[in-house]
Amino acid sequence: MNRIRQLLQNYSSYISLPWRKDVAAAQRVVVCVYQENLELQLRARIDEFELATRGVGHNWALFDLTDTFANWLVEQRYAKNFFDKPQFLFASLPRYRTFLAETFKKVAGEQAKDKSCVVALMGTGSLFGFVKIKDLLTDLAPMVQGRLLVFFPGNYENNNYRLLNGYDGWNYLAVPITADSDFERI
Repeated sequence: MNRIRQLLQNYSSYISLPWRKDVAAAQRVVVCVYQENLELQLRARIDEFELATRGVGHNWALFDLTDTFANWLVEQRYAKNFFDKPQFLFASLPRYRTFLAETFKKVAGEQAKDKSCVVALMGTGSLFGFVKIKDLLTDLAPMVQGRLLVFFPGNYENNNYRLLNGYDGWNYLAVPITADSDFERI
């Protein structure tokens, strides 16, 4: 079976389970982990994740991170200087993280307050080298009352997530869903 189709099937099985209401924000995060070379296939099937979510009675909101760095950089007063001397950009990256949180709040604002809504983050690979996903989830998870679904290109092994397999991973309390997950027994 196609890996993205299997991921979708596993997500569908998980999202159809009753939601506990007494969990911390970090435990309301669901991470769909897939191989980074399957990014285009995942994007082509993102509507099916929405259909699976809505099919079990939950609302859906999508927040795409892909263009956020370019949008943030264009607004910077010294953007031209960053192109001339990119080493100065890294001192400004905490402001980019703040920009992400503020943009998320605007875009997902009302939906994020809905306790039956899944707010999905797509394009997390575009943050590689700029913002750590664990830090971003620390900012965004408390804003979402339902579930925060993170599409994560990389791998998950021994409770350790690695974005794009590029550097040492991190532990997180999120629920991992992979193409190899088996939620039929739950």
